Amino acid sequence: MRLDGFGLLVEDMGKMIRFYRDVLGFEIKEEENTSNVYLVKDGTLFLLYGRKDFENMTSRRYEYIKGLNGHFEIALYVDTFEEVDEAYRKAVENGATSVLEPELEPWGQRTCYIADPEGNLIEIGSWNKPYGEKDLTEG
Repeated sequence: MRLDGFGLLVEDMGKMIRFYRDVLGFEIKEEENTSNVYLVKDGTLFLLYGRKDFENMTSRRYEYIKGLNGHFEIALYVDTFEEVDEAYRKAVENGATSVLEPELEPWGQRTCYIADPEGNLIEIGSWNKPYGEKDLTEG
């Protein structure tokens, strides 16, 4: 099996589409008024499923946490420490909830956390090197 993408079950489709498209730069693949919306970020499929539509499709009801939740995080990478600060500032100015302001961690990564309009955690981090080089070991 290969990872094809991942999805979020969302309550307010329009608000979530606008956040991921306009604030974080995800590319939308169809109209905003559909019940399941496909977005793409750097070649990874990102799905937004309407909660009620998903419940109807699976004939089940689910529980949803309101506000900030710690079920998972989405990690986004930028090439420089300065870009972490800039991306954080832009996201918060455009409606993201601040969870952790940018800081340099003891392991050498500059990181911050925000939350989307429905409380899902998003990390923006950098090792101060281009994405293609971030996992290369030195020596």
